[in-house]
Amino acid sequence: MKNFAITGIAGYIAPRHLQAIKETGNVLVAAMDTHDSVGTLDKYFPNASFFTEYERFDRHLEKLKRSDAECKIDYLSVCSPNNLHDAHIRLALRVDADAICEKPLVLNPWNLDALNVLEKEFGKRVYTVLQLRLHDSLINLKEKLIKQSKKKKHNVELTYITSRGIWYDYSWKGNIEKSGGIATNIGIHFFDMLIWLFGSVNSFEVQLSEKRRMGGFIELENANVKWFLSINYEDLPETVKTEKKSTYRSIKVDSKEIEFTEGFTNLHIKTYDKIIHQQGFGIEDARNSIELVHKIRNAKVSLKLDKEIIHYDTKKYLGVF
Repeated sequence: MKNFAITGIAGYIAPRHLQAIKETGNVLVAAMDTHDSVGTLDKYFPNASFFTEYERFDRHLEKLKRSDAECKIDYLSVCSPNNLHDAHIRLALRVDADAICEKPLVLNPWNLDALNVLEKEFGKRVYTVLQLRLHDSLINLKEKLIKQSKKKKHNVELTYITSRGIWYDYSWKGNIEKSGGIATNIGIHFFDMLIWLFGSVNSFEVQLSEKRRMGGFIELENANVKWFLSINYEDLPETVKTEKKSTYRSIKVDSKEIEFTEGFTNLHIKTYDKIIHQQGFGIEDARNSIELVHKIRNAKVSLKLDKEIIHYDTKKYLGVF
């Protein structure tokens, strides 16, 4: 049984980590968040120590480190706002624990280099959550692609629309300095998945860039990808609205829909199980997608407007048909 601590316990994604810690037979000993709406702990680990001040949490982990070996934490799960990931990973390494960090691992590619150095210095590991690589439908797709000719260039269309209310704009997620914007905050899993499936990035362009929706094109080694991301309810297909759903995920490869709407419930559990068995995804696994979203975040909008490489939903907002 391993000891865990967690930052960002009051956040949206934390319950998935709590469930994964519990389902893999481990225990949470300490949790931290500046907000105190953490009643979810009662469902999983009611006896975990809780802190609203980072400094006291830091001191507590240091104390555990210097106590009996059975008391120290083995892993620190980082579920805090994106801009804090780097600092909280460093805390994990300093208290002699491996880090398990939600996406994105860091906001800037150069932070990865520093973490590589610290991994070696402390002799600990930095793991990241790339759960789509563990989705059965996508694993099957990758195996199918491997068997096909590498010379074929696939045509891929990615659409991800997940409705978020007005609150989003006023939270840290709506602050590009803290979240990295929607390409980073909601898109990075999908960009990682595409690179994992179709190879490295040859070129890209951003065709639409708004605070709540983006669209563009990526040329990968084995695919041309049109992509569209949005957090606006009005962008959802009418069929999805009729079913009173708030999220739409679609990936089409050569016009064929890849069904992966279901199967998300246990991906964090799979992620934790692999990490505990030292088979998790690390810094270099995350590098390509972090480099890509950093470039997208800082790119100027393309003025070329080649209709052949523009996603249908992007065309609607650009008025290009």
